[in-house]
Amino acid sequence: MKRLILLFLAVFFAYSLNCAYAYWIWTPKTGKWVNPKTAVKPTPKEQFDFAKSSYDAKNYEEAQQEFKKLIKHYPKSAEAAESQYYLGLSYEAQGDLYEAFQSYQKVIDKYPFSERIQEIIEREYKIGEAFMSGAKRKALGMTLPVENPSIEIFTKVIENSTYGPLAAKAEYKLGLVLKSLMRYYEAEEAFDKVISNYPDSEWAEASKFQIAACRAAVSRGPQYDQGAAGEAKEKFEEFVREHPDAVLSDEAEKNIELLRNKEAQSTYDIAVFYEKQKAIGAAKIYYNEVIDKYSDTQWAKKAAEKLENLEKKK
Repeated sequence: MKRLILLFLAVFFAYSLNCAYAYWIWTPKTGKWVNPKTAVKPTPKEQFDFAKSSYDAKNYEEAQQEFKKLIKHYPKSAEAAESQYYLGLSYEAQGDLYEAFQSYQKVIDKYPFSERIQEIIEREYKIGEAFMSGAKRKALGMTLPVENPSIEIFTKVIENSTYGPLAAKAEYKLGLVLKSLMRYYEAEEAFDKVISNYPDSEWAEASKFQIAACRAAVSRGPQYDQGAAGEAKEKFEEFVREHPDAVLSDEAEKNIELLRNKEAQSTYDIAVFYEKQKAIGAAKIYYNEVIDKYSDTQWAKKAAEKLENLEKKK
């Protein structure tokens, strides 16, 4: 039995050595054992061409390894910037959009003189739109429950191109994402930046509408905010006055009507409260306010009925 165990160990050791040496090669030039998997070509151009051949063959994982080798061993070469760009392309081709964005951003951060900068900003913007449309961030093939990455991506697009062709659009889309997440004050800030920083852009007009929509959303919170509702109505009215022919003006008119109805209901509810407290004088003031200011709403009719009943009780 002891001999069998020793024989087994000897065979296993020999097999392990063969496996180990299969991954290592002696190079007389350097006088060292080299692992081909981690070895890099003699020049950055050779390494880039080798990595690019894998990318062209759609062997993306292998290409990523080879591009990373180049960046590690030849970080100051012109090919390093191009390798970082192709890393982004390979991740994007695999559907790993967030990794692609991070790789593209590294080109801007580490190689700001790259000729790819404008193209990269455009690619980052499209990735932001993809996440905005429902794409999910993934890692190791699994979807991650994280905040919508488009917030980070649109913010970077704006930073990368403060007054570039995509800046105003990215700022507007950032506002839309924040609004969809009910982060209304942050969304309003983004829309306000569109108006102040890019007043001549096509997105400035729509931003004015969205600011009013954010105010309206705040007013519809768990506790009705009459001040926010009033501000929202004023913003919508201002939008309609300034852009009567805009596509969004019809929607603005509908919002004005809804907010007026909400204001009327709020005033009516105050009157009912005073009536229940037997403060009839105060109740009449508010019922009359509903009739005078909101005569086109259902609450004006109800307020008139309430006043008639109060007169009968005298």
